[in-house]
Amino acid sequence: MCKNVIDGRYHTICQHFTPMSTRQQDCRNNACLFSSTHAPGCKHKGPCIRMMEPPQRNPIRISDTRCEGCVMRGPEGVLGRSP
Repeated sequence: MCKNVIDGRYHTICQHFTPMSTRQQDCRNNACLFSSTHAPGCKHKGPCIRMMEPPQRNPIRISDTRCEGCVMRGPEGVLGRSP
């Protein structure tokens, strides 16, 4: 099955993932509706694969800082509060 691959930044301190871009990975299976090898105008309603695999996160940047959302929430976990 085809899937979306989400490239992004992984924040090691808060363990959050910030997406930066998304691309589709083609499975090259002619039975997969999302594949470039699937016949255009296919009339088969049963045997075709109609779902993608769950998106895969691909950390292309590793950051030793907290993500923007965690910085905004502050140490108490509430938006707009700072020590």
